Amino acid sequence: MTTLMLTWNSKPLDVCCRGLGGGPDCLPIKVLIIRKIQKATLLLSVAVALVSLPEMARPQSVVPSGDSSLSAESTTSSKLNLAYERPTQRTMASNYVFDAFGPYPIGGAAVAAGINQFSNSPPEWHQGVEGYSKRLGSDFGIAAVGTTTRYGLAEALKEDTLYYRCECRGAFPRLRHAVLSTLTARRGEDGHRVFSIPALVAPYAGSMTAVYGWYPNRFGAMDGFRIGNYSMLAYMGGNVALEFFYNGPHSLLSRMHLNNSHGAPDPGPNH
Repeated sequence: MTTLMLTWNSKPLDVCCRGLGGGPDCLPIKVLIIRKIQKATLLLSVAVALVSLPEMARPQSVVPSGDSSLSAESTTSSKLNLAYERPTQRTMASNYVFDAFGPYPIGGAAVAAGINQFSNSPPEWHQGVEGYSKRLGSDFGIAAVGTTTRYGLAEALKEDTLYYRCECRGAFPRLRHAVLSTLTARRGEDGHRVFSIPALVAPYAGSMTAVYGWYPNRFGAMDGFRIGNYSMLAYMGGNVALEFFYNGPHSLLSRMHLNNSHGAPDPGPNH
């Protein structure tokens, strides 16, 4: 019985030891860590979707015609309508150029290329300066295609996908606003929020273009979906940064970015 217990207890240790060397029975620790990160990313994407659905699916409240709260609601709605100002074509064009080819996408591509260089993904591009250059160009191309898709579809659907800071207070409400803004946009002259098809499609348009455009032939749709999840998280992170980072007259955002955090017209004190 003692022999059986020792044999049973030593097996996991033996497998782990072989895993440290990347043996045939176990993947290397580096690959396991990367896969753990990928699973966590996918779970985070699902969590974001679950958080977003209740807000976007919330029905409009129906108030009887004789209810006194109707006038109050109308007054509030009227204030919001007056506060929102739809950005001009020039503003949208300026933001597109900045978001697609400005310092932020270049810096983001550089960081993403460094991560891919560390994980040697894809391995066909090897290491060294040449490998990093290919990954940098690839990540920048993915971001540029995604941004172009988002702005192009938003223009076709008459949506405003620029980011507006929350008029609410508190860390959690502001974080929730930033997360919801990843999959929503403003539409119409009153700027009411809607679920945004361009915001949903754009990250995967960039990744699918890369997979079928310049990635090695072994990559397919599932890889494009996985890379698109990372792009979605990166866009969400950008919204969180715009929400929480100081953007006063002497801040880095005010010097490097356009007006009102994302180039949108100032919605006024009530919004």
